[in-house]
This record gives sequence, structure tokens and C-alpha cells, in this order.
Amino acid sequence: MKTLKIAIQKSGRLNEKSVEILKNCGLSFENYKSSLISTVTNFPLEILFLRDDDIPEYVQDGIADIGIVGENVIVESGADVTYLQRLGFGKCTLKIAIPNESSITEIAQLEGKAIATSYPVILEKYLKENHVNAEVRTISGSVEIGPGLGLSDAICDIVSTGGTLKSNGLKPFSEVMKSEAILIGSKGSELLPEVQELLQRILSVLRAKETKYVVLNVAKINLKKVVDLLPGVKSPTVVPLFDEEWVAVHSVIAEHDFWEKINSLKAAGAQGIVVMPIEKIIA
Repeated sequence: MKTLKIAIQKSGRLNEKSVEILKNCGLSFENYKSSLISTVTNFPLEILFLRDDDIPEYVQDGIADIGIVGENVIVESGADVTYLQRLGFGKCTLKIAIPNESSITEIAQLEGKAIATSYPVILEKYLKENHVNAEVRTISGSVEIGPGLGLSDAICDIVSTGGTLKSNGLKPFSEVMKSEAILIGSKGSELLPEVQELLQRILSVLRAKETKYVVLNVAKINLKKVVDLLPGVKSPTVVPLFDEEWVAVHSVIAEHDFWEKINSLKAAGAQGIVVMPIEKIIA
């Protein structure tokens, strides 16, 4: 079997979740906090720990077969890579922010203004799409201090909670793009059986995070009403109880669907509802 190489962030907001999802896939590896390369002992895989800005280029050039990196970094780099799977973590938004006292209310009012950013490619594309001619000033790190130092009239930066903007006297103004962690691959990597196997493991972990295992009791007279509300992977499992008038219903359901249906389930006669996490779902 080919030994794959996967590039993930060495430090930063995506590192912990990237390591977590690989561990949850059953991969065994050590030294990931002190080494730039870690070898997986139970799967043909080496993990490269890199700066996130380097990951798209490493994957594009085939130095790494696959990688986990934020979509904002991929787009900014312009790397020619394949999107294999959105991973659902590291979600954030690239936004234009302005000083709290600014009188700007429309994108058109950015005309002629200076905007500081670490994402000039994305920002210039956004401004062009909105027919705005502004000066894009590229700053590496600490973009939010730009207006305070008189370097810019606004900034364009990643926003997660908005706390950094608030502490620097800024407010979000316009959304440029949404981003999340993406599993990317070099061209043709999706055809490798090792990549397919790892991708299936990742998908099983992602499915499990989105679903719950539900067990409840219901009188047989109300069973159909409950079953109609609780489809399983194919259909719910119904198990007889000691009391012959009652059954236990076991089902797998998307978590958001469950919370939408909880009141309807109780109204239909469901009792003793137990909700449990699922470790993995194999298709």
C-alpha cells in the first residue's frame, strides 16, 4: 500500500480539531505536539505539521497527498487542489470591519478608502464584484490595529466571535466569505484506495457527530404514531418489553430533527426518552 502524507496545521485554531478527527478515525500516532512529522502506526499515513498558509501549496505540488486547511486559506492561495470533504469545524467568516464611529453604511462608501487585510486576493475579488475601487493594504497579522494607527479606514479579517473587533473599537460591516475546514487533495488523489478508505472513516465520524441514538418506550396502541416521527437508518427497531402492552423503540436520527420532534414524540405517547451519542456510523 502507498504511504499517504496528510498536511495539517501545526498550531492554531484548526490543529486540535484536525488531530481529534484523525484520532476518531482510529489512527494511532504520537509526538504530534513536538514533531513536524508523525507516523501513523496502524494505517499507511504520515502526518506533516505545517503553517496553514503552506498546506495548499504542499498539496498542490504533491508533497502531501491530502491536507486539512481553512477554505479562506485555499481561496487566498489560488492553489489547484481538489475539495474532498467539508469537515464542519473551524467555521468563521471573513468580514470587512469599520471603526465604531464610522459613518459608512453601504459598500459603495468604501470607494477610495484604504482597507487593511491579510487576504488581499479575496478582498480584491470581492471589491471588484461590488464595483468598488478601494486601496487594499496587505498586512501580516494584527490587522485590527490598522484603523487605530491611521493605516487604514477599515479592515478585512477572519471573525469568529467578534471579541477581537470589539476590543479594538471595530464593528463588522460586510460579509466577504464564509469558511470552514476542508479536506483537500492533490489532483488525482481521490482515486487512490488509501485516500478512499481514509475518507470513508472521516465520513463515518462526521455522520456520527450529526446524529443521536434514541431509545424510548411507548404503548403499542401509539406505536405507529411514534414510528412515523422517528425514522431510523432504514426504520426504527422495535423491541418487546416485559409489559406486553408496551415496546421499546430504538432509532438513529439527526440531532436537529430530534429536537424539532421532541414535543411531538411526547404528545404521541413516547416515555422514558434516552438520547445517546454515536461514535461512528458506517454507511
